[in-house]
Parts: sequence; C-alpha cells; structure tokens
Amino acid sequence: MDILKKKEIAHALYRAHGNKAELEAARKERASQDAGNRAEAANWRAIRESIRQVRGANQA
Repeated sequence: MDILKKKEIAHALYRAHGNKAELEAARKERASQDAGNRAEAANWRAIRESIRQVRGANQA
C-alpha cells in the first residue's frame, strides 16, 4: 500500500472515530498479526503513525 493511501485511510478513520481512531487501527493491526498477515499488520502500524500526525501532539 502506498503512502498516500495510508494517509487517506488515517484521515478517514480519524473523521469516523475521532480520538479513538488510533485504537481502531491498533485493533486492526493486532487482528492482522493474529491472522499471520505481517504485511497488512505493517500497513496498519503505518496508518496508526499517520493518525498520530493527524491528531497532533498530546496536550498536558
């Protein structure tokens, strides 16, 4: 999956789930790992990183 597609998915998840988008991506990553699909898990890991960037830094 290319970088632009991952960013599109990250933005869509963030719009749909708000601050819980990263959790949703983590669930999908874990499910992919459990199914033995390393490539898909890596994609979800990258999507989680993109969500962090979309969300911005944590505030204290």
